Amino acid sequence: MENQFFVDSEFLSPEALRRKHQLENDPSSRRNHMEYLPGMEQIRSDVMEKVISQMNSYDAVSYTARDVQAALQHESCSIEDFKALLSPAAEPFLEQMAQKARLETRKHFGNTVYLFTPLYIANYCDNYCIYCGFNCYNHIRRMKLNAEQIEHEMKIIADSGMEEILMLTGESRSMSGVEYIGEACKLARKYFRMVGLEIYPVNSDEYRYLRECGADYVTVFQETYDPDKYETLHLLGHKRVWPYRFEAQERALMGGMRGVGFSALLGLADFRKDALATGLHVYYLQRKYPHAEMSLSCPRLRPIVNNDKINPLDVHERQLCQVLCAYRIFLPFAGITVSSRESEQFRNGIVKIAATKVSAGVSTGIGDHESKYTGKESGEAEGDEQFEINDSRSFGKMYADISAEGLQPVLNDYLYV
Repeated sequence: MENQFFVDSEFLSPEALRRKHQLENDPSSRRNHMEYLPGMEQIRSDVMEKVISQMNSYDAVSYTARDVQAALQHESCSIEDFKALLSPAAEPFLEQMAQKARLETRKHFGNTVYLFTPLYIANYCDNYCIYCGFNCYNHIRRMKLNAEQIEHEMKIIADSGMEEILMLTGESRSMSGVEYIGEACKLARKYFRMVGLEIYPVNSDEYRYLRECGADYVTVFQETYDPDKYETLHLLGHKRVWPYRFEAQERALMGGMRGVGFSALLGLADFRKDALATGLHVYYLQRKYPHAEMSLSCPRLRPIVNNDKINPLDVHERQLCQVLCAYRIFLPFAGITVSSRESEQFRNGIVKIAATKVSAGVSTGIGDHESKYTGKESGEAEGDEQFEINDSRSFGKMYADISAEGLQPVLNDYLYV
């Protein structure tokens, strides 16, 4: 393991401060971000080359209003149409894009909106990613739930009526090993019909083990598809290896996962290129694994604890809406998730246009669902949150608000026989 210290009750030692400063200011002190580390499975997929080639050649400003109008008139959306819909030239056509996206959403998903809640079970992390609240150099309260605590949190969530859970950890094999996550999946199966994971990338045999333990799908944020920008943001840890992260969804499918989720964190790099690469990543894997369920998220950067270095490239709500509409038009069968990073008003609007899944009753901290769901203080020390959420509505309030919009909240659509 490249790094195994965590900031808990003590501030950084002089040696840790020296290493942090070196990583930030001396690129030669960092590992090559394109080289696999020992133990990392290499699958040599053809998808990566296709996605990066298209992203690198994408010139967003070369598209015109005529290109956008043609894309909106076509019955099916080609890659060139998708590029036009993501371009600045499409911004004046946002209303038309929203109308077309809404028709596609209703055609393939009806008026349903799926609900889930995330459960963070640990926030220890081996990586130094400068934009993340969990990064190993950040002075936060660290916590890892034991089996009893995990089950307690799950019972509280399940008692609210929720049937789908997304379990998350910080990216630390030493503190949140695959076996630990597998045991959490087995517990989740007692309480939930659908179990998702958002963890550090693992090999295909490890995904197979987690599937056998009860996981249904895996979500991985590539953060940015630009390898050069990625290198400047991920300075230490296994996450620094860009190609291993890119191939995570395909390894998960090779391991038997039923579904996979994709995302770039908009604001880290050129959001139009990142949105294009995310959509194409789904597009090419859909054709290679037609049986799999695929979904996209579209998060924007949010404030984090103890960090004043985040200077995101501005991605405003209109631009976010443009990306989501372009996703829906290009990938009509893919699920689209909009998280609590976004405002209540925005999420209320986008579920009527393009989004098919939203989170509710969200906490990005560790071990605090009892106080959040019941108002009762648990007396347990909580781990700090990964980022600040924007929409804090409870499951009940979210369910009621979706219903009031004339939509149908769905908790689960799978029958197990």
